[in-house]
Amino acid sequence: MTILLRLALSLGLMSGAAAASSLEGRVSHVRDVDTIEVRGTAVRLNGVDGPELDTAMGQRGKSYMRDLVGGQVVRCDLNGERNGDRLIGVCYLEGRDIGGLAVAEGFALDCRRYSGGRYADLEQAEARDRIRRARYC
Repeated sequence: MTILLRLALSLGLMSGAAAASSLEGRVSHVRDVDTIEVRGTAVRLNGVDGPELDTAMGQRGKSYMRDLVGGQVVRCDLNGERNGDRLIGVCYLEGRDIGGLAVAEGFALDCRRYSGGRYADLEQAEARDRIRRARYC
């Protein structure tokens, strides 16, 4: 693989059916509980259904994620897909799946359509009562 192709994949510059890759770096911004920016590149956490920011739970979820990963180095395994300006992937902090942590702590739900049920056993009953599940999940 050429250096330019490797660089394009790692920076998420290839669109469409780009091959899966990894992105590692410091979290430069937290948009909400299910979207972070790694070295300025937006990453949507695959299979995580977080509450909208215009809700109290959405703000609490964003604060949780910011406290968890803000300024920390994470590794994201990208699946080669995009959602708007965001790459899609599963991100890890010190080997721990941060999407799974958010679900287990009650700040998000499992989006089975995209996770394949990876986080279903981590969901809290209270979270299902407090968070409106997205229709696309």
